[in-house]
Amino acid sequence: MSSRKVTLGLVQTAVGPDLAANLDHAVERTIEAAKSGAQIICLQELFRSHYFCQIEDHKYFGVAEEIPGPSTAVLSKVAKDYGVVIVASLFEKRSAGLYHNTAAILDADGSMLGRYRKMHIPDDPLFYEKFYFTPGDLGFRTWQTRFGKIGVLICWDQWYPEAARITALSGAQILFYPTAIGWHPSEKAEFGSRQHSSWETIQRGHAIANGCYVAAVNRIGHEAPDGGPGLEFWGQSFVADPAGQILKKASVDKEENLLVEVDLEALDVQRTHWPFLRDRRIDAYGDITKRFID
Repeated sequence: MSSRKVTLGLVQTAVGPDLAANLDHAVERTIEAAKSGAQIICLQELFRSHYFCQIEDHKYFGVAEEIPGPSTAVLSKVAKDYGVVIVASLFEKRSAGLYHNTAAILDADGSMLGRYRKMHIPDDPLFYEKFYFTPGDLGFRTWQTRFGKIGVLICWDQWYPEAARITALSGAQILFYPTAIGWHPSEKAEFGSRQHSSWETIQRGHAIANGCYVAAVNRIGHEAPDGGPGLEFWGQSFVADPAGQILKKASVDKEENLLVEVDLEALDVQRTHWPFLRDRRIDAYGDITKRFID
């Protein structure tokens, strides 16, 4: 079997209250990952700020920025200087009163290949994202980067096999999921283990069903904006191969750059021996576009 190896870098960090300091820290860790051999580097969801969606407060719209904008300008320079692809998750201000949860995709020459706007927007206790984010309108997309063809989905998108499927059918060899997910401290003892297991398992399932790599990067630390109960982010960023096996996983509570070498030629082998894409009955799937079948 031939080989076409690429090294992924997942930047898992804690986040503080200072936006500029968070950007500086992300840049520092991105450069460290690049110097260590990472070629495609993914930052966690909304890495520039605390996870402010725990409360509904108009002041947090001030965190948003345009794309292209100040953060992408800084990261584009890093991408060009170090010859790396960067996936950067940002709070996008599209226009007055119109905001998105958006990932910018920067190629290894510093150019912006495009953006993905989060499609599935949750509204759960301490995850009040519908207050802030308009659902994405760019669809599920892929980008041919210098090192491979990637798709990007964001956090809550992780739970939807339709999103992974469409992105994979568009040619994605690697699905990246920038993420901000954690435990409610009051629930952790009773439900924490099963919640994390569900999160990890469904994404491994996406890798299996689509015969592609999955890379999920999460933050760490306890965050409690404005003195609320807060969330304890569970870290454990990971990369799964096309058979759903976890190649490497980060810790639950430590900052780290998770570097994982993957072989893109493995996709052809996996899909040939487990030909799920060949055997799809696309003539019978019309009902998938219905909300519910009564």
